[in-house]
Amino acid sequence: MDIRAVVFEARSYTPIPLLIAVLVLAEPSAMSFLAGGVTALLGESIRLWSVGYAGSATRTRHVGAPMLITSGPYAYVRNPIYVGNFILSMGLCVMAWAWMPYMLGVFVLAFGIQYAMIVSLEEEHLQVTFGEKYARYHAHVPRFFPCWRRYPHAAGPESDLSAALKSDRRTFQSMTAVILAIVVRWYFS
Repeated sequence: MDIRAVVFEARSYTPIPLLIAVLVLAEPSAMSFLAGGVTALLGESIRLWSVGYAGSATRTRHVGAPMLITSGPYAYVRNPIYVGNFILSMGLCVMAWAWMPYMLGVFVLAFGIQYAMIVSLEEEHLQVTFGEKYARYHAHVPRFFPCWRRYPHAAGPESDLSAALKSDRRTFQSMTAVILAIVVRWYFS
């Protein structure tokens, strides 16, 4: 059994222990709430932009891709949804201001381990599925840190914001629940 596939399938649930720790240790302030909120909104905006191009195929529990998308945010970074997830989650950590700055180190480490496994599995699948087309894309577009130059062979569907909003409904619900939990924690601390 490939541990990466197990992590991929459980990726929606693996952050829960860290989230619980963040909420238990939360010591939010007006400044942390505002700074974290802006950061979380930036992350969610990147997610929406990305899901607008990739569609609901990003919600699967098994590695796969019906097509190689290299347009929109994918023309600048290979994993824009994961970049958005990272920024969104970091924003929630900052909002809670739990065990800072150490929690950010724990957060970066946990995210790094999880996404290193997930991305390596996805990249193997994409290489097998799309061959030279993916190899060229992989060689020109960075994994996590966006480049400023658009991929010259960008191709894929047009963005569909309404489909992205519908697909990201669970993310909105989770984000709202976490923000409300931070507010409650703030109120009772």
